[in-house]
Amino acid sequence: MNTNPEQTIYIISGPCGVGKSTLAKELANQLEKSALVDGDHFLEMYGEGSEPPWEERLNIMWKNIVSTTQTLIQHDFNVIIDIIVEDELEWFCQHFSHLNVKVKYIVLLADKDRLIERIQKRGDTYLIDRSLFLLKQLENTPENKLHLYDTTNKQPHDILMDIMNSSNFDLDIS
Repeated sequence: MNTNPEQTIYIISGPCGVGKSTLAKELANQLEKSALVDGDHFLEMYGEGSEPPWEERLNIMWKNIVSTTQTLIQHDFNVIIDIIVEDELEWFCQHFSHLNVKVKYIVLLADKDRLIERIQKRGDTYLIDRSLFLLKQLENTPENKLHLYDTTNKQPHDILMDIMNSSNFDLDIS
């Protein structure tokens, strides 16, 4: 269990439409023995009319992400987490500080016009206001400053190479 010294947890955050899912899938395809954890799946797992209040859904989602990640780490997987991180990062990392794993945290950003364009192209126009709110919030969160990555004029492959080859996104979780 957890014998891979290069085992990494990648946390890919950013506003809606920035390319989190695209990058996470690319990364999962590039890494050996990797698993992709999509936070949205945990938010959308409830039957119609069974959804708990939003804060409880978030709480359950994060507990599920931690549990799933712990299980995958025990089985020597690299884990890629596709999720919007607001104030959960420190709490999440505490669950892994006793393990010999590396954590990379990336907050993808893009300019407002590019975000709106991407969201409209997907047909999710109801997400525009939320995305612009998150863009401002994530850009201005002090803990994110060292982990921001502007995707505005970059292709997924170039972003992937920058993230994989840079120590700028490494977190000290010890």
